[in-house]
Amino acid sequence: MNDFRNILVVRTDRMGDVVLTTPAIKALRQACPAARISILVAPLTKDLVTGNPYLDEIIVDDRRGDHRGIFGFWRLASVLRQKKFDLAIIYHTKKRTNCLCWAAGIPRRTGYRNEKFGFLLNDPIRDERHFGKQHEAQYCLDVLKHLGISGNSIFDKSPQDLADDLYVPVSADSWAWIEQFCMEYHISRQERLIAIHPGASDPAKRWPEGQFAELIDQLANRYQARIVLIGAPHMAGVARQIMSDTHVPVLDLAGQTDVGQLAGLLKRCNLLVSNDSGPIHIAAGVKTPCVSIFTRNQPGINPQRWQPLGKFSRVASVPPSRFRPQDGPECSETIPTQAVLEAVDALFKLC
Repeated sequence: MNDFRNILVVRTDRMGDVVLTTPAIKALRQACPAARISILVAPLTKDLVTGNPYLDEIIVDDRRGDHRGIFGFWRLASVLRQKKFDLAIIYHTKKRTNCLCWAAGIPRRTGYRNEKFGFLLNDPIRDERHFGKQHEAQYCLDVLKHLGISGNSIFDKSPQDLADDLYVPVSADSWAWIEQFCMEYHISRQERLIAIHPGASDPAKRWPEGQFAELIDQLANRYQARIVLIGAPHMAGVARQIMSDTHVPVLDLAGQTDVGQLAGLLKRCNLLVSNDSGPIHIAAGVKTPCVSIFTRNQPGINPQRWQPLGKFSRVASVPPSRFRPQDGPECSETIPTQAVLEAVDALFKLC
């Protein structure tokens, strides 16, 4: 492994995936202190790796801008080729990423092999992640074990303890934005602030809006807390629906924060309650207590693989199932509001 001096880590998927790769990036740096380590990410997640002390360079795959279409693809491949990487660790093994690393002439290309042009990996790893027998952060570390890296203490940690090795930056600009936000809405440092994230990339992962509204009412009254809704721009309508069903004041920031501001907001919060989605892992990365709601619990998409890391995290989940649900909302209604409240109560007793 010490023969590699110029390494490209590829993680161009979602926020949570990038955050859960950061313990592996730390382990890679500790194993290869003299190597130049770069990471290829999507534009959305650039803020999540900015300032990471274990990285030398951030490269953005802007599929909707400079790297759009076939000409944009070859433009990016040319940039990567010029950097003369000798190893690509492809965590997001898709047709595009596998083709990019091949077109860039990177001599060793490793990652979990699948049917998405996996034949372009010349050092493939058998992909058993769909069984969901361990955490995603551990699967990321397993790629390094495949490369001969295993002597670091990070590899022996439980998922709970790996939270210490997550990296999520909060910039000075994000802190300034949070201070302004708190001043504008008269949120004192002594007040509890609870964030609610009702969104998810897959509708089957979304807990019903009505239950989120019920939860908000109970959290606000039980803990005398201020409530803030967060989410992507396309979830603004869901946020408005939840607000119309609540009986307490709610602050609406859905679609109004970038990723850096979101990290700062979550660090200021005393708690996040979220569907199984990216913000839950950002909260774990900034050491904010969090409850993750799993409306799906099948192999590969189960809490064992995707729960937030750390001792200040809890899960409210449907029972395990062998099969993927065909109708998410029906499945999600089997998680009572009381189960989520009990998870919150357990966390606040620890904090």
